[in-house]
Amino acid sequence: MTDNLNQKIGKATAWSSVTEILAKLISPIVNIVLARLLLPEAFGIVATITMVISFAEVFTDAGFQKYIVQKEFKNEDELNQSTIVAFWTNLCMSAFVCIIIYFFRNKIASIVGDPELGNAISIASLSIMLYAFSSIQMARYKRDFDFKTLFFVRIGTSLIPLFITIPLAIVLRNFWALLIGNFASQIFNAIVLTVKSKWKIKFYYSFSLLKQMLSFSAFTLLESISIWLTANIDIFIISNCLNQHYLGLYKTSISTINSYLGLITAAIVPVLFSALSRNQENETEFKKTYYLFQKLTAAFVIPMGIGIYLFSDLITLILLGENWLEASGFMGIWGLTSAFTIIFSHFSSEVFRSKGKPLISLIVQISQILVLIPVLLIFKDHGFSAIYISRSLVRIELMLISLILMCSLYKFNILTILKNNMPMIISASIMGFAGYMLQKISSHILWQFAVIAICVLIYLTILLSCFSTVRREIMELPIVKKTINKVFKKNVSNK
Repeated sequence: MTDNLNQKIGKATAWSSVTEILAKLISPIVNIVLARLLLPEAFGIVATITMVISFAEVFTDAGFQKYIVQKEFKNEDELNQSTIVAFWTNLCMSAFVCIIIYFFRNKIASIVGDPELGNAISIASLSIMLYAFSSIQMARYKRDFDFKTLFFVRIGTSLIPLFITIPLAIVLRNFWALLIGNFASQIFNAIVLTVKSKWKIKFYYSFSLLKQMLSFSAFTLLESISIWLTANIDIFIISNCLNQHYLGLYKTSISTINSYLGLITAAIVPVLFSALSRNQENETEFKKTYYLFQKLTAAFVIPMGIGIYLFSDLITLILLGENWLEASGFMGIWGLTSAFTIIFSHFSSEVFRSKGKPLISLIVQISQILVLIPVLLIFKDHGFSAIYISRSLVRIELMLISLILMCSLYKFNILTILKNNMPMIISASIMGFAGYMLQKISSHILWQFAVIAICVLIYLTILLSCFSTVRREIMELPIVKKTINKVFKKNVSNK
């Protein structure tokens, strides 16, 4: 049983990794073009609208997606019945929310700091129904480790901006290009997931089953609200104290850095949650899975975070253009803190949820909100730099509380967690120091690229030569083993 699950996890990780790599190769091209076609103000407006829509989506999902992935059902019929009930509940809730948004669109626009956005918010809210239509089906694919199907959906969704958003941006030159592109992606998502789904939509409903699902998902819903607050309360405050230009700089900096770090995390985290959920009763395998995924992720994101901090000006110039250089400082510090937040906080959240304890993750998010809100209110009148620096450093509290709860509730050892990541931290720190010193030689762009290449070489050399355990674990990864075997067989056959 364990071997079969491990095979599923391995295949799922491979498909998820390929999906995100290809998607993230497409995404930078889109961002590079759009950042030069549209001003920061357009991205600021979309950030405001997205804040409203994402909040509504939290309620329409009601935590059912995680319920479908995590719940151990008695048989296939119970799983299908729960899926159908979750589907119809989400769809009805989303329709109700769209109606509410329509009637209160102008009031909502005033609350988020831009009274002129009422109609845009109302139109954009239609995507909530599309999200509700596909979210439960997405959960079924994840539960079955069918990341192969999700690969084709994700790639198709990633290509839509190339054929819709960019041409519209050239013609319209405003935020509507972004909104229409997002809407088209949701339509594509809903259609393909429905067509490829193994289970078909039926007219069935059970209020007793709904009650059972709500009791299971209640804390997950509260956790989702708290995560939304953590991710969006800063946008709400900034939209009311700064103009759309700075809001665009702020939100785009975060989304740009998150998308690049997401090249690693988005491929691993969905599989991690499914793997931990299946091993939640086996403590040995549970912790083994956690440490392996954490170390594998840290090997990539920690050097990436330090590299983003070192080369923030160059990264901003390449990815966004000269109009965005004011945001380079934020991109640097956000990239650095994101790397450690992923390792020491985000992974902890997956542990809490996979153990069926979303309340713990909720407590973590609430603690962050209680610190974040007063900090932002204190620094909101001190300028853009003060806001983004304080916002980034507040994440230290998120890491600390996550580690404390991990160790106190689930018997994880904080020294073991730190030791698990220390090879990457040491290697990346030496790399960072060397890169900092080399940057002083010249500011020429060609030299900057040369320094990046040298930094990568330094990091890999130290990590693989000085830390034998990391080298051994990398060599034992299925994808590495297969590659080595293929190369070896090819060389033997050539001889």
